[in-house]
Amino acid sequence: MKAFRGQPSIFASRKPEENRADLEVKNLSLQFGGVVALDDVDVSIKTGELLAIIGPNGAGKTSLLNSITGYYRPQKGTMAFNGQDIFHMSTHHLTALGIGRTFQNIELFPGTSVLSSMLLATHIHTSYGVAQASVYSRSVKRAEVRHREVLEELIDFLEMQAIRKKLVGSLPYGLRKRVELGRALALEPKLLLLDEPFAGMTLEEKEDMVRFLVELNEAWNQTMILVEHDMSVVMSISQRIVVLDFGKKITEGPPEMVQNHPQVIKAYLGEAVKM
Repeated sequence: MKAFRGQPSIFASRKPEENRADLEVKNLSLQFGGVVALDDVDVSIKTGELLAIIGPNGAGKTSLLNSITGYYRPQKGTMAFNGQDIFHMSTHHLTALGIGRTFQNIELFPGTSVLSSMLLATHIHTSYGVAQASVYSRSVKRAEVRHREVLEELIDFLEMQAIRKKLVGSLPYGLRKRVELGRALALEPKLLLLDEPFAGMTLEEKEDMVRFLVELNEAWNQTMILVEHDMSVVMSISQRIVVLDFGKKITEGPPEMVQNHPQVIKAYLGEAVKM
């Protein structure tokens, strides 16, 4: 794995098996009363891939992410992550397995600093108890040093040095989105799910976020599922696209195929997107 911007990367120390992120979702169905949110949806992703999921509001995109991350309980289907059945797993178990995410609506504590917000995510990798922490044993020191190394690398990577001590609630919306990405990466996820990371951003903020995601995928080999409405972004950075319509998958494939699919053009794009 290449290090970002010519600097050593702590994430580059992962062994191939530690970076594996193969997800297989089959026949997933989710209902809320009489409302069908997902209807026999199949989705798969391989390690190192950047997959986009598109569709209009109400198509089931966030419902799919919520099902994969344990927030919703589908009535039917199978889900496997690296060959392990995760269909009935709780959210915290899925996070421990290596599935992280960001949210459509920012889920940060506005009264905490940027650094503290990101530090909260490292608890998932904390294995010591209160007794060890109280005496600050050697193993605790090693763990704390590594957590800070990860955070410092992420702060540098996401260009947040100038805001590291600022309260999250005092930041512009675009920077808060960046902090949320940093917190998700602090989990050191094998698979990262991004729910509309570009929503509400200015053009300049979108360009920065595109740069971060492309570098994460290409230099860190970060596996990602991206839910997004901005078709210009989706078509430019995705390797494969899944299209949902009223909870059903209508097609999937590379951007050049999807953008010219008659059903996609009619339902979502209006016309073929120019690459």
